Amino acid sequence: MSIPIKQQLETCLEKLRRNELTEADLQLAINAIEPSPRKCQDLLYLQASTTSVAGRVLGMSILENGRLSDGPANPEQWPYQTVLDAIKDGWRVIQFPNLALLVDESRAYALGCEFILER
Repeated sequence: MSIPIKQQLETCLEKLRRNELTEADLQLAINAIEPSPRKCQDLLYLQASTTSVAGRVLGMSILENGRLSDGPANPEQWPYQTVLDAIKDGWRVIQFPNLALLVDESRAYALGCEFILER
């Protein structure tokens, strides 16, 4: 378990005041601020019944750890039944449905209410 950088710097300050600060103490603090390994962005595409985040999810695709999936075949086993469920689980909405693409009888090819989320 790594010690938060703020705590390490406070420890270094205390040791400096007592003339006990060592090169190893400073190296630990430096190592704590090294950038963490790059993590792949995860994306979640949810097609909902309405433009409301509380609307029922009708379809989904998920890109996690660089792998694309449509999720389980059974909608009851999807990880989220509403967009709000996904938000509560830490997903952030990066695109709300484009109202110009709402499904109507004259355009059967429209995407409907697609939300795009990321984490």
